[in-house]
Amino acid sequence: MPGKSTRLTFAVLATGAGVFSMLQSLIAPALPTVQHALHTSQSTATWVMTAYLLSASVFTPILGRVGDLVGKKRTLVAVLLAVLVGCLLGALAPSIGVLIVARVVQGVGGALFPLSFGIIRDEFAPAQVPGSIGNLSAVIAAGGGVGMVAAGPIVSALDYRWLFWIPVAVVAATALIALRCIPESRNRAEGGVSWLGAGLLSAWLVALLLPVSQAGTWGWTSARVTGLLAAAVVLFVLWVYAEAHSATPLIDLRVMRLPAVWTTNTAALLFGAGMYAIWTFLPGFVQTPSRAGYGFGASVTAAGLLMLPMLVAMFLSGVLSGRLQPVLGAKTLLTAGAGLGALACGFLALWHDQQWQVALVAGVFGFGIGLAFASMANLIVGSVPADQTGAATGMNANIRTIGGSLGTSVTSLLVTGHLQPSGLPYASGYTHGFALLALLCLAAASAALLVPVGRAGHRSAAVLAVEAEPEPAGPRR
Repeated sequence: MPGKSTRLTFAVLATGAGVFSMLQSLIAPALPTVQHALHTSQSTATWVMTAYLLSASVFTPILGRVGDLVGKKRTLVAVLLAVLVGCLLGALAPSIGVLIVARVVQGVGGALFPLSFGIIRDEFAPAQVPGSIGNLSAVIAAGGGVGMVAAGPIVSALDYRWLFWIPVAVVAATALIALRCIPESRNRAEGGVSWLGAGLLSAWLVALLLPVSQAGTWGWTSARVTGLLAAAVVLFVLWVYAEAHSATPLIDLRVMRLPAVWTTNTAALLFGAGMYAIWTFLPGFVQTPSRAGYGFGASVTAAGLLMLPMLVAMFLSGVLSGRLQPVLGAKTLLTAGAGLGALACGFLALWHDQQWQVALVAGVFGFGIGLAFASMANLIVGSVPADQTGAATGMNANIRTIGGSLGTSVTSLLVTGHLQPSGLPYASGYTHGFALLALLCLAAASAALLVPVGRAGHRSAAVLAVEAEPEPAGPRR
């Protein structure tokens, strides 16, 4: 837990990261309302989510690296101001186009995660770091749950624009306190930003995530999807080549090759696929009218309440993980978290006829999310050099998002690939989807078992080797 001298710093970081996490899921239940209010089509309204996803994916690792270079506090304040502008623009948006732009600006806030982890590593005593990262991860995980639960009541009692007005006040206060009270980081990376690396990273992420997120509308075999996926492969290869030959790479590929890093990132990819798909499809499942042969015809608010056990469990397990890690180790907690996700999805594939079964599954999966989030962050932070914390944790968050996009798209194929005459999915679509998510979470647990045994927070021989290895020769870019 943070000490007295760092409690305010932790509170500021937790508030900023929690608000951004909430913004990820807060608008999703309100998309039909947004579509009606702004007189647009369903396909256009989905860009409110897609634009946010793409923006966060691009800015999270880039600004994480910028924070390593120019100072994490300075970058944190700038990112909070960008989120503030995005929320204000979203609250005032007169059209769907302006709202999509607002979501792009809000996506800059994805960098709050790596910056916050980096500040904790820089400013907190070593003994406080694992517990503080666990607590912050709990807030981040719970923030997504708060968004799902709070969206319905806010829209019903006020208006969808208050989904942005409320964060405006919170983010403004957080930015002011951060500017005045958070100390500037002492650990700085050397060199500058590889803008070629940043450009190529942005290009391959967009070329990958855009067709994956829009494949349901465009069609998986359409020229746009296949062309963009092919471009993503080519751009990824060019990015790896450019980073490997840059004197100041945006992402140090030597760090990405560390055993504890690549195994944790593999688990993040697989677990992210299951987690985001559950967040997306479980509320839709319970809102399905019972005339479809399943579902409960729940309202948005009632569906959010059924997700409440997930929110509570995510927070409690995230906090608990900080106390368990010194005893069990982050590897064990990550394996257990992914295993609980597999158990929950497997249960849901077999039993989903009663609301208590859905609530139980939500709680079990939420407990797994809290353990997994905290342990992933601690494994990355404890396995990389201090001046690579922002970039490495940013890539971990990004990889989890990529997994989420892939998992959501594939699950969507199973759920919506064969529809009833009424236009509603068959129960078998959801059953097969939940079974797939169970397998993905089980694969994540298997990947977690490959993480080298070691205590997060202690510099390994592999990290020391990376720090001692000379940088690649060549001109600075």
